[in-house]
Amino acid sequence: MKAIFFDLDDTLLWDKKSVEAAFQKTCEYAATKVTIDSIELEQAVRAEASALYDTYETRPFTQMIGINPFEGLWGTFDDPGEGFQKMKAIISEYQREAWIRGLKNLGIDDADLGSELALYFPQMRKESPFVYEETFEVLDQLKGKYTLLLMTNGSPSLQNIKLEITPKIAPYFDHIIISGAFGKGKPDPSIFEYALDIVGLDAEEVLMVGDNLMTDILGSAKVGIQSIWINREEKPVSEEVIPTYTIENLRELLPILLK
Repeated sequence: MKAIFFDLDDTLLWDKKSVEAAFQKTCEYAATKVTIDSIELEQAVRAEASALYDTYETRPFTQMIGINPFEGLWGTFDDPGEGFQKMKAIISEYQREAWIRGLKNLGIDDADLGSELALYFPQMRKESPFVYEETFEVLDQLKGKYTLLLMTNGSPSLQNIKLEITPKIAPYFDHIIISGAFGKGKPDPSIFEYALDIVGLDAEEVLMVGDNLMTDILGSAKVGIQSIWINREEKPVSEEVIPTYTIENLRELLPILLK
């Protein structure tokens, strides 16, 4: 192996925990304004946000690029391109409506509070960056021995904010590819082929490490790149998408590279 491609969210960055922390802080703030259960509010907003997200004409674009509803709750999508400009045009409404509807779901009809929470959540998300404890330890051992490439789905503006609030990650990487800048997201084979061109290597000289079977692992398989699925949460395996290796912690990557 001469190069290792890494996914970002929930592989190196603990994005799921960051989102949970932002929801917790925002919903607890809401509970200081009105009588409401913060946990129930989080559940309601998550459900309303997911349902609402699917109703916009931008949904096919967000699926292609790989932008989930909860990233929609704090992104600005001030990126070039028609798809991002359409998202930018509706995103403030989406963020407000998700919180207003979540409150209404619990019997609180307060559009002003919903609008306030829609602004509060992005602040809390930016203040809640989490990185897995072994991330830097493993990257330290790989840097200089392999070409390291970061391949992440999402909006360039949003993914770059994630990298800015965790500034130690980006310097480890020789190359960074963000799907929104490329034009298509994982698992589309073209983004993997583009990455191979950038590093100047054949598929058999590269390893892909990621947490998502249907993007990281499926996409790498389409172009013949071996993969490591990091399954920290004991997610169910798939009969259709089979990684080359499965690990539960990034440290387990190191002995695989010695094989």
